[in-house]
Amino acid sequence: MRSRFSAFALGDTGYLLRSWHSSTRPASLELDPGQRWIRLEIVDTERGGLLDTAGTVTFHAHYRDAGQPGTLTEHSRFVREEGRWVYLDGDQP
Repeated sequence: MRSRFSAFALGDTGYLLRSWHSSTRPASLELDPGQRWIRLEIVDTERGGLLDTAGTVTFHAHYRDAGQPGTLTEHSRFVREEGRWVYLDGDQP
């Protein structure tokens, strides 16, 4: 999760696409150049350990868009694909 947040902050769409599950990954990804991701808070995690094949992360990602602060809250699901953790999908409460 932290590496994906860093990729959003740096605008690294290649990494974001590579770390997305093949069944839910979009064909392309365009990030908003006016949005700056500034801080990540991990609220909760479930599973996702060394011997797990799935896990979840609930987080608050703080950003600024056109000078205005905002927060994205998501409950994300991750799974192992070919031995690597990848983002499957997420729900925004």
